[in-house]
Amino acid sequence: MRERQCLVGPTPKQRALPAEGGAVARKMVAGGLCFGGLLRLLCSLLIPALFLSGVLCTCLAVLLCGIRLWIQGRRKQQSPAGRDGRRPLLVAFFHPYCNAGGGGERVLWCAIRTLQKKYKNAMCVVYTGDRDATEEDIVEGAFRRFNIKLTHPVKFVFLEKRYLVEASLYPRFTLLGQSLGSMFLGWEALLKCVPDIYIDSMGYAFTLPLFKYLGGCRVGCYVHYPTISTDMLSVVRNQDTRFNNAAFITNNPLFSKFKLVYYYLFAFMYGLVGSCSDVVMVNSSWTLNHILSLWRAGACTSVVYPPCDVQTFLDIPLEEEKNSAEYSIVSVSQFRPEKDHPLQIRAFAKLLKEKRLRQQLSLKLILIGGCRNQQDEERVNNLKCLCEELGVSNSVMFRINIPFEELKKHLAEATIGLHTMWNEHFGIGVVECMAAGTVILAHNSGGPKLDIVVPYEGRITGFLAENEDSYAETMAYIFSMTPEKRLEIRESARQSVCRFSDQHFEETFLLSVEPLFK
Repeated sequence: MRERQCLVGPTPKQRALPAEGGAVARKMVAGGLCFGGLLRLLCSLLIPALFLSGVLCTCLAVLLCGIRLWIQGRRKQQSPAGRDGRRPLLVAFFHPYCNAGGGGERVLWCAIRTLQKKYKNAMCVVYTGDRDATEEDIVEGAFRRFNIKLTHPVKFVFLEKRYLVEASLYPRFTLLGQSLGSMFLGWEALLKCVPDIYIDSMGYAFTLPLFKYLGGCRVGCYVHYPTISTDMLSVVRNQDTRFNNAAFITNNPLFSKFKLVYYYLFAFMYGLVGSCSDVVMVNSSWTLNHILSLWRAGACTSVVYPPCDVQTFLDIPLEEEKNSAEYSIVSVSQFRPEKDHPLQIRAFAKLLKEKRLRQQLSLKLILIGGCRNQQDEERVNNLKCLCEELGVSNSVMFRINIPFEELKKHLAEATIGLHTMWNEHFGIGVVECMAAGTVILAHNSGGPKLDIVVPYEGRITGFLAENEDSYAETMAYIFSMTPEKRLEIRESARQSVCRFSDQHFEETFLLSVEPLFK
């Protein structure tokens, strides 16, 4: 009978179950059926999706291989074999602003001169956007500004799309915009000339994978300043207002968080493209620490101090100061925002206006630097307006794109060499001021702090400061010192800068790039 009841229908106890329980059970069954159907649908779509992804990846790989083969074919056409049957080795430097007068350009021309001496079969190529100058003008400018004479001709490839790396084109997301723009500019360079060895000498790391994987080149780079650094991340995280972190961002927590995420994502991409380099050269201990943390390429990274023409400045006689009616303070740096020329002018004005000097001296501030474009020229005009606003325009002199001999003359006559850039990657201008015999006053950060203005054999080589007050106070202290005491510091500084000579650069540079020529 019990078996019959089970076969026929529910028992009386089962009939007594509440209606709500049955409804819940029916919903659970229906939900299970829906989930199972969804799972089966996803499984049915997975295989076609994987197949389609595989086809797309294969097509992309074939396309990239085809582009690479086509580009390598162009290389053979561009540099045919010579009479001896050997094809010259093309070594290309990516330096869109090679006709500027900064420390990066000095590194470029010294590197080319060094390779010309060592590798006779190498033809040096420079990718440049300086279409307003001829090849002869650029080479003559290198000699006039840096006293560098090349032993062999250089091939220049003039690029038309340099505007893509101009900061003015990207008022927002400047780092990302310039980096992506450099890839398009690099593509133009690669199509116009396919080298055997590619060296980025201006900090456009996003061009490295382009030349390595599409151009089939051996790639290297000389990093003057990381595009993004852990210090920049700290500035945004701490909501500090700087020239690259506007006040409207620091005053808004939401904007700061968004910019911090953007910086972290960009730092990740920067690390990926930088790790493509076969050889990495950095210009200081400060740059080394940041590049190692971002690129993680310690095995192929080395410090190569930039070449400073210390011998030319060391030829300036170092004599005890004579009584003079006028003393000068000289600054040597390009007119770029990060150099912080306004700090120099404000500190100088504070020195004059607050009468911090124990004796009345006639002082003059001489700002020497290069202007690359209209933006730099506008920046100089703004600095002149600041001088008028502070009432020191008669005591401040601007010398722009001057010849090398005039630079030597100003440094030879100066008492103090001034530098104010926060986290300067190295500081060639600082070294030149020390070699010329000035008492250097640099910013207490970056290369000057870690590599340059450091004690030499236990003796002081210069001074460091951080803000208007400390700069003004230190300048007043230097002028209050006796000429004999200043002479001791100048002598120690001169002896310490020999490690930044052209000869030392040539030795370390050749040692670093040697893997590219094997």
